Amino acid sequence: MEISDVLKRYNNGDRDFREINLSKSNLSGMNLSYANLSRSKLMEAHLAWSDLERCFLLEADLRGAFLYGANLSFVKLKEGLLTEADLTKADLKGAQLHKVNLEGATLSGAILTWVNLYMANLPAVNLCGANLEGINLRGANLQKANLNWSNLTGARLSGANLQGAKLYGIKLKGAFLNGLDLHGVNFSGMDLAQAKMSGMKLYGADFSGSNLESAFMRRSVMDKANLKNVNLYQGQLKGAQFVQANLMKSNLSETDLRMSDLSFTNLNLVNLKGADLTGANLHGAYLWGACLDGATVAGANFTGANLRDADLSGINLSDAILTGATMPDGKIHF
Repeated sequence: MEISDVLKRYNNGDRDFREINLSKSNLSGMNLSYANLSRSKLMEAHLAWSDLERCFLLEADLRGAFLYGANLSFVKLKEGLLTEADLTKADLKGAQLHKVNLEGATLSGAILTWVNLYMANLPAVNLCGANLEGINLRGANLQKANLNWSNLTGARLSGANLQGAKLYGIKLKGAFLNGLDLHGVNFSGMDLAQAKMSGMKLYGADFSGSNLESAFMRRSVMDKANLKNVNLYQGQLKGAQFVQANLMKSNLSETDLRMSDLSFTNLNLVNLKGADLTGANLHGAYLWGACLDGATVAGANFTGANLRDADLSGINLSDAILTGATMPDGKIHF
């Protein structure tokens, strides 16, 4: 179909252009907003600065298309093909890109806030410095992606593949990261307040100096992780595992640590005021100078722990296991 025919039909109120073939056509600057272009062929089409707002592009083929500065806000592009497409400075705000293939696509300067990229294919994509606030990347393939300095506040990343991804300086406040394997990752000095991080594999990770206030980290594995000077105030860490982790000088006040494994963990000078340690395992833990004022320790295992100079005021130790523990006065409990 000729472009002139498309424009004539559009201007006459027709919006149904399903399965149309406009590959390699020059549609730059055209207004096709609200049109239905599902299953259309737009391979290598020139769509720079075009207005495709709220278009239906379901299963459309846009491989190699030039979409520089295009308005693609709120488009429906489920299972579309955008491999090698140029989306530089394109507006994709609120777009539905479920299972879209963006391998090799250029997204520099693109607006991607509140985009749905559920199970999308984005290997090695460059999103350095991008504003990805509220984006849905659940189950997406972000292997080796460059996410340095990107804003992922409130983003949904549960089940995503971030193997080899660059994550330096990213913002993850309130983000959903449940179940991810990010062992050894460097999250030092980051704002992760209210992040959803339950069931994660974070052994050997570096969180030193980070803000994890009110974060959900239930059943997460953080063995040998560096959590020195971390703010975990009112954190939800029930069943979490911190074997041989470093939590020195961290704020764990009013944190839920029920049934957590803190064996042989460095908790020196840590603030555990009002924390719930019911049933927690602190076997061999180091709690020199720690504050446990008002903490709940029913059923907690302090076997062989070092509590020298610790503040145990306001707590009930009658149900705690203290065999071989070094008490605040330096005496061994038998």
